Amino acid sequence: MRFCVGLQFASSAALKSGVFGVSSAAVIGSVEEETAAATRMSSLLPIKFQEHILLQSLGINAAHIGFATLTMESDKFIVVREKVGENMQVVIIDMGEVNNPVRRPITADSVIMNPATRVLALKSSRTLQIFNMDVKAKVKSYNMPEDVIFWKWINVNTIAMRHSTLNGFQIINYRADAECKWLLLIGIAAKDNRVVGAMQLYSTERKVSQPIEGHAACFVGFKIEGNPHPSNLFCFSVRTVQGGKLHIIEIGTPPAGNQPFHKKQVEVYYPAEAATDFPVAMQASSKHGIIYLVTKYGYVHLYDIETAVCIYMNRISSETIFVTAEYTATEGIIGVNRKGQVLSVSIDEQNMIPYVTQTLQNPELALKLAIRCDLPGAEELFVRKFNLLFGNGNYAEAAKVAATAPQGILRTPQTIQKFQQCPHTGVSPSPLLQYFGILLDQGQLNKYETLELCRPVLAQGRKQLLEKWLTEGKLECTEELGDLVRPHDVNAALSVYLRGNVPHKVSAVCSFFGSEKLFIPFYKCVSLPQVVQCFAETGQFDKIILYAKKVNFEPDYLFQLRQVLRSKPEMGAKFALMLVTEGENEPLADINQIVACFEEVQAVQQCTSFLLEVLKGDKESDGHLQTKLLEMNLLYAPQVADAILGNQMFHHYDRATIGQLCEKAGLLQRALEHFTDLYDIKRTVVHTQHLKPDVCFLFIFLCVFCSNAMRKTHIDERLFVCVCVSVCASVTVFHLKTYKSYGAEILGT
Repeated sequence: MRFCVGLQFASSAALKSGVFGVSSAAVIGSVEEETAAATRMSSLLPIKFQEHILLQSLGINAAHIGFATLTMESDKFIVVREKVGENMQVVIIDMGEVNNPVRRPITADSVIMNPATRVLALKSSRTLQIFNMDVKAKVKSYNMPEDVIFWKWINVNTIAMRHSTLNGFQIINYRADAECKWLLLIGIAAKDNRVVGAMQLYSTERKVSQPIEGHAACFVGFKIEGNPHPSNLFCFSVRTVQGGKLHIIEIGTPPAGNQPFHKKQVEVYYPAEAATDFPVAMQASSKHGIIYLVTKYGYVHLYDIETAVCIYMNRISSETIFVTAEYTATEGIIGVNRKGQVLSVSIDEQNMIPYVTQTLQNPELALKLAIRCDLPGAEELFVRKFNLLFGNGNYAEAAKVAATAPQGILRTPQTIQKFQQCPHTGVSPSPLLQYFGILLDQGQLNKYETLELCRPVLAQGRKQLLEKWLTEGKLECTEELGDLVRPHDVNAALSVYLRGNVPHKVSAVCSFFGSEKLFIPFYKCVSLPQVVQCFAETGQFDKIILYAKKVNFEPDYLFQLRQVLRSKPEMGAKFALMLVTEGENEPLADINQIVACFEEVQAVQQCTSFLLEVLKGDKESDGHLQTKLLEMNLLYAPQVADAILGNQMFHHYDRATIGQLCEKAGLLQRALEHFTDLYDIKRTVVHTQHLKPDVCFLFIFLCVFCSNAMRKTHIDERLFVCVCVSVCASVTVFHLKTYKSYGAEILGT
């Protein structure tokens, strides 16, 4: 938080002691009458006038509604110091919650609220304190060496103040430009039965000041047509014996590339019945280029900044408006009068152009306002001007009119067609290219303009221009543009689809090469299958899932998996695994259907890799998938199946089915490990050339039957195994008899 000490006037004689108010001998009408009249004329007025609240209705004593006890540093808060009984209180009115004013006991003699936050500055004699109301803590405290008569927040971080070295003057305002490079102190004094105004303008960079005669002033950043940067303008108004004037001048050095703003000076009209009236407040809208000037008698004047033309003047209050601020909701002005009314004035965007055209009879000003503020109501003026210029062959100026017309009323396919049909001498760029050039300088092209510009550019092979315009955000990205670009550059098409809300095509473009960088900046676009298609075509399958999550889209993942398996089969297992693992609560696609996709293209290796990862837990519920894995490999890759069975990874598959398949695949020993039926065992065990010698020891209770079967077929080849079986059986019988086991009867010879 910074404190900024007030400027000293160059001449102390410039201000005399006085009071803010002048005796208002003439009060013109009542607020109620004026409001009723305004209501009747609302369809004709270029302004919107609104009463937000009446402070007395919130319990504020009318005696405490004045310059010394009420402050309004912005349109967010109004702060009032009032005496309740014998105690002083501060009332804080949040304009967002006007029906819930906050009251607190205080001893301070001045209170001002931060223009943006709930930070309160209090002054008690020479002690200054800053409090944060949200955290209920003191932020800063400072003891001034001199009395502080006037202080004001000039931005959210700085309080400016005037101290006692300026004795005898009443300071009514302190202004600063946006960068706080220029400061302005405003004071008034009574002289010769009128109120005179004096200001001091100070440059913080040059450390010099200039005294100026004036009552109200403000700073505004205003961008003149054709300039790349806003000009820093100083606007002030004065009422002298000779009359009132408004001055608009540029301060400081114009920004690089800017043409200087030409100084404007116009007379301010005061009615004869308001002979002693004078300016008390001024606000300016950089968006609309409008100055709001408020006078002591409650008149409001609206001036165009660029031309200094008075657009409108009327009385909005029969009481003095003693404090004002910018009304940020509409870039108008908001203030409080002595009656406690909180009033605002803004331009009526629907009525402004018709009013200027019909009432002021100023079509040129109407065109300027319509272009600057993008206001409706000047359509006929623009169409007439465009047709006139176009008919006279002034295509460059016609292009400017079409490009700058408000709300895009002339930026249509018909306008493009007219420029396409223009004759071209070949010396300078064609009228169509001139038109597109102006549009590109101004901002983004619309759908029709984008397509008509890109067709010849792509036909000429100038993709770099397209990429440049995409990077600068000059083109409206649509599915049609993506389809137009795709045959020339898949990556550029992907960028278009991502920017233009066409996801189903993005997922397809990703199958051939990965351009990861394109995805990250544009994932927020929400257009679906085109984007997904592009990702698939460029091989960025992992981006499909990420993109779909970001935009809350559910693509046909099985279709995308089939595309992966056909174009990039080596990535199939990875993508399939993502479909199973990336879902929040359940897989993004059914595992059985995923396996079916692998089977369609006989991608056994990829399916095996996928299932080995998915089935790591060896769950009973996955028994059918374990069977499918072994079955697939026994049919197409028996050695892989043999290795899986040898590692004993799974225990819930269909053993009978796998045993039969092992036998068919020639894995007889694996088949015997799975058979439980004696007939199957007898059929398989005879193929001893494929069995290990110790295999029959696994069937100790059936070895006799096996031996008998073996002796009946090629006894010479199976003699060794039969001997082993007989010895094993004899030993077993011996042990069984030793322990008197009834099993010996089964194995008796």
